[in-house]
Amino acid sequence: MPAFEKRHLTKKSENVSDWYHDVVVQAGLADYSVVKGCMIIKPYGYAIWERIQATLDGWFKEAGVQNAYFPIFIPMSLLEKEKGHLEGFSPELAVVTHGGGEKLAEPLAVRPTSETIMYQTFKDWVQSYRDLPLLINQWANVVRWEKRTYPFLRTTEFLWQEGHTVHQTEDEAVAMQTRALWWYRKFYEDYCAISPYIGLKSQSETFAGAKTTYSIELVMPDGRALQAATSHNLSDNFAKVFEILFLDESGERKHPFQTSWGLSTRSIGGLILSHGDDSGLVLPPKIAPHQVVILAIGGKDAETQRKVGKQARDVAERLKQSGIRAVVDDDAHHALGYRINEWELRGVPLRLEIGAKELETGSVAFARRDTFLKGIIAESDVVAGTDNLLDDIQRSLLERSVVMKQHLTREVATYDEFKTALADGRRFFRALWCEDPACEAKVKEETKATTRVLELNLADANFSGNCFACGAPATRKWLFAQSY
Repeated sequence: MPAFEKRHLTKKSENVSDWYHDVVVQAGLADYSVVKGCMIIKPYGYAIWERIQATLDGWFKEAGVQNAYFPIFIPMSLLEKEKGHLEGFSPELAVVTHGGGEKLAEPLAVRPTSETIMYQTFKDWVQSYRDLPLLINQWANVVRWEKRTYPFLRTTEFLWQEGHTVHQTEDEAVAMQTRALWWYRKFYEDYCAISPYIGLKSQSETFAGAKTTYSIELVMPDGRALQAATSHNLSDNFAKVFEILFLDESGERKHPFQTSWGLSTRSIGGLILSHGDDSGLVLPPKIAPHQVVILAIGGKDAETQRKVGKQARDVAERLKQSGIRAVVDDDAHHALGYRINEWELRGVPLRLEIGAKELETGSVAFARRDTFLKGIIAESDVVAGTDNLLDDIQRSLLERSVVMKQHLTREVATYDEFKTALADGRRFFRALWCEDPACEAKVKEETKATTRVLELNLADANFSGNCFACGAPATRKWLFAQSY
């Protein structure tokens, strides 16, 4: 049982930013560190990350992806090998110049991403077509020196997974890039109950050194975008830079094709913002560390308290045996209302209550976290009833996310319409765009809105019209939004 403390939670409906910081700290997800821009992930927050890890790691391994670990320090000479890659990350680099009391012969960058340190080794691991495909994933920490930080959403140090694969043909690499993208889509839709936008990044927003980047973009309740996962086709660019070569079936030496893809602890920030309400977190059952909390409501006498506590533990054991993650709260030192408020703050999807009345009637009271709907389940049906409620909560949260995404997306035809609508409130805007980086830069400078993605379902659509921003001919509609 966590130690509860009295505190004030800002209402999300009044101030999203203050509410977010309050929830992160008060729900026990993370705490602030003495190191500026870094956070301490507390056990409850880390338990959510472990749920994320377990889900994705299982899918990766089923596909033959193996986990490995590479050094956090990268010689600057390796980063400098791929100029575009270095330029893309140089503003965020943390560099070690001294170690052991002495100046280093060569500065070491603290890992912003691992392409260079991995691919220097891949050239030794890949010699023949028999070594392909090489499918490697790393669960690690990353450092990017951010000027503006928010817990989970944007921190100087964060946790992530980064997949790196090597293939004989570019078609195989593209298939891997797409497969990783669908893993992320499935994770967000089926587990986080968030409906994302999925698509291609613009040339300017493509990962440094990649040929193409696909992205998962989440629409936050305040209308801003959150880039929640990316998947890159590196083509043979890095293979040429790092001299990765293999002998094909005919004995010819060729450069292979590569991908990289990743998802980070930013996903927890997306969860907090997407579903939370004025009472705190709302966690989807599939990702929640505790799917059910059972409150033992003791009576006036010790015997009733004993019976209630035993019944609560018995119900919890039955739920656990059926695969439901349940925890018992038999705290006798705080009022019932206080205990309910604290579990609502922590976002546990379903609350069950057992007191003297439930003992007499052979029932269990329930309350859903997503809708606050209350009801009664027969004690004999508690496992099936709980399972059905959890399924419905998961489904309901996704349906709510779909509605919110549609509500916060608007089509615009002209720049004036775009700016006027943006002034009325943040949201995603779908518009014809000429795909000129100069036009994109102008929109960003004047409105702070950036291209998010060309939606996959619209990638092959051929519209006839003019760019909403500059008036040049345009044939494809892109999503624009301000982002975290």
